[in-house]
Amino acid sequence: MSEKNREGKRNARERLAVERQKQKAADKRRRTLIVGASVVCVLALATVVGVLAANAGKSGKSGASGPAIAPSGATGKGALAIPVGKGSAKSTLTVWEDFRCPACRAFETAYRPTIHQLVDAGRLKVEYRLVTLIDGNLGGSGSRSAANAAACAQDAGKFSSYHDVLYDNQPKETQDTYADNAKLIELSGKVGGLDGPAFQKCVKDGTHDSWVVKSNDAFQSARFSGTPTVLLDGKNLFEDRTMTPAKLKQMVEAAGKS
Repeated sequence: MSEKNREGKRNARERLAVERQKQKAADKRRRTLIVGASVVCVLALATVVGVLAANAGKSGKSGASGPAIAPSGATGKGALAIPVGKGSAKSTLTVWEDFRCPACRAFETAYRPTIHQLVDAGRLKVEYRLVTLIDGNLGGSGSRSAANAAACAQDAGKFSSYHDVLYDNQPKETQDTYADNAKLIELSGKVGGLDGPAFQKCVKDGTHDSWVVKSNDAFQSARFSGTPTVLLDGKNLFEDRTMTPAKLKQMVEAAGKS
């Protein structure tokens, strides 16, 4: 075989290798877009469910009475936000969520690693606001009871870890599993140092139930359309239909440099 022919074959192999790499990159981009679009679609569906839930929940009785006792460290108007992260972070993510809401879990699954990374780096602080839309829509009290338990975990300085455990073990939306205080206490065993007399009493007594109701009232008064509602520095994150965890990270990092 002549040198010219060998050179031609080598060039052909190199071109083929380049094309394969381009195809792999295109496939990766496509998969990323599909995942992002899937999350957005789930969240859009939650918006519809949330509207029904909000309307249904307005007329129902909360089942909670007594003063609204905010958990330790709660901030904002009415002390309705549970803060996570450094106060010096330049960006604030506000998350209105319901522990029975499957779309909230979908958001957690997709965005949690990025949120944790940005919080740990001191670039983002998160304000969690707890609501009870699914209770209002489907009946039961699991949304409120889980939110109360999360507030009890905040009292113990374990909110973030317990928050994640609740989503990792979320029952089906139609099953009011979290109405069972024994289940909420059982799950606290997955968080080191949380399961103890103080936490158990707080859960069983419903110490923060009225505070949860007050938080849900604030959500409805704000006329948000469903859960999760996620705001980055006051702007609804999912009005941008191209939003992904990577894009959120870019936005937060850009804000930190400004």
